[in-house]
Amino acid sequence: MVIVVGNPANTNCLTASKSAPSIPKENFSCLTRLDHNRAKAQIALKLGVTSEDVKNVIIWGNHSSTQYPDVNHAKVKLQGKEVGVYEALKDDSWLKGEFITTVQQRGASVIKARKLSSAMSAAKAICDHVRDIWFGTPEGEFVSMGIISDGNSYGVPDDLLYSFPVTIKNKTWKIVEGLPVNDFSREKMDLTAKELKEEKETAFEFLSSA
Repeated sequence: MVIVVGNPANTNCLTASKSAPSIPKENFSCLTRLDHNRAKAQIALKLGVTSEDVKNVIIWGNHSSTQYPDVNHAKVKLQGKEVGVYEALKDDSWLKGEFITTVQQRGASVIKARKLSSAMSAAKAICDHVRDIWFGTPEGEFVSMGIISDGNSYGVPDDLLYSFPVTIKNKTWKIVEGLPVNDFSREKMDLTAKELKEEKETAFEFLSSA
């Protein structure tokens, strides 16, 4: 398994995969778990629960400020019952506005406040990522991971390293299929795919001239 963390993580991961064709593409992944954990934490803070009570948030796309933190399919445990996040929060404008930008720009905000990166949060996210690859995801839960987009059912172009919702079993990831995508989500998912396509073209242009 090859896990790429250094930025631009998605495009670095794709470049690494292309440079090592003897290793299956599926064995390469990049870290979007830090964003995933941040999205869970924002929801938990807003509802006064712990991050452990929030599950199935999704980070779509690039580990950059175009990433799309999506809670349309997320659930939260309130008074022992699982409720959809939109239903629990009843604050669509926050979920479609401030929540998204907060998660997208959290890394920059931490650096601005501390004059240092959130290294411990990243380390924790790497541990979460590796643990789930090794032990699998709990039943009924999915996590976010940057993986090769080939053959996905969400209209993301092939041959990109894109963050999807995945379940993991026997050290093998599988994209969660059949999640409904509304127009708002579609636009955000396409925007981050466009950025990844441009990054890929720039990187490969540079490599071919090097």
